[in-house]
Amino acid sequence: MPYSTIFLINERRVKKARVSSILVYKTIIMSNETKSIHEFDIQLICEYFSSLERQGPGSEEATIKALSFIDNLTDQSQILDLGCGSGGQTMVIAENAPGTIFGMDLFPLFINALNANASKRGFQNRAKGILGSMDNIPFDKESFDLIWSEGAIYNIGYKQGLTYWNQFIKKGGYVAVSEATWLTLNRPSEIEEFWNSAYPGIADIGQKTKEMLECGFTPVASFVLPERCWTENFYHPQKKAQKIFLEKYADSPTAHELVANEIKEAEYYQRYKEYYGYVFYIGKKI
Repeated sequence: MPYSTIFLINERRVKKARVSSILVYKTIIMSNETKSIHEFDIQLICEYFSSLERQGPGSEEATIKALSFIDNLTDQSQILDLGCGSGGQTMVIAENAPGTIFGMDLFPLFINALNANASKRGFQNRAKGILGSMDNIPFDKESFDLIWSEGAIYNIGYKQGLTYWNQFIKKGGYVAVSEATWLTLNRPSEIEEFWNSAYPGIADIGQKTKEMLECGFTPVASFVLPERCWTENFYHPQKKAQKIFLEKYADSPTAHELVANEIKEAEYYQRYKEYYGYVFYIGKKI
């Protein structure tokens, strides 16, 4: 499978990485040191994904179902949505759960969209987008009743994320994440090699549940996101966006590569969807 080109900053060194575009648009870390070199590519990728209502597979129904396993939220509850993107799921949380919700992401383009949407829907006093990284949370320990992350914990790794985030959750609070997961024990080599290269942390449901327990959470529930979360809500909406995007950036090799990768990924999903998917995992802090 082709990969999107992104740039990661690691101890002042710029390293070109090749990772799946459904996984990585949020993993680009910007700094003044590199902005002038790679700003165009970064902004181009962000612009493409910001044109979509969802930046990854998911649905309102899946978000609401995950919320149904979480008890004791009140108007005083504090919720943190990490890797929120433009906040599609953040708005669903605001509509279906009490409390104050902070959506956090690396990119101003997404945060501006979230805050504009919150204001439009009348949630500006309850839902706020803030710039930040999920591996450097700017809040006190045990600040949150719930930490949420749809399709984004891979940025720091599932187990690493759960371990780090645990300290920011109150005792008896919850974590809810959707995560790339093997749905079978045996897979065709083509799709297994792709995922193991793009995200070595991918594992089956049993392993992910065990890791959640090891990170200090009692597993409460898990469920596989339906196929429509990928097709109707993520891949199909891209078709119109791709046409507009390529018309605007007709002379950009990066734009053409990005779109080609997304088309190829949709084809891969259709071919191998029985072997992998996103699974929602909900855990309660012990």
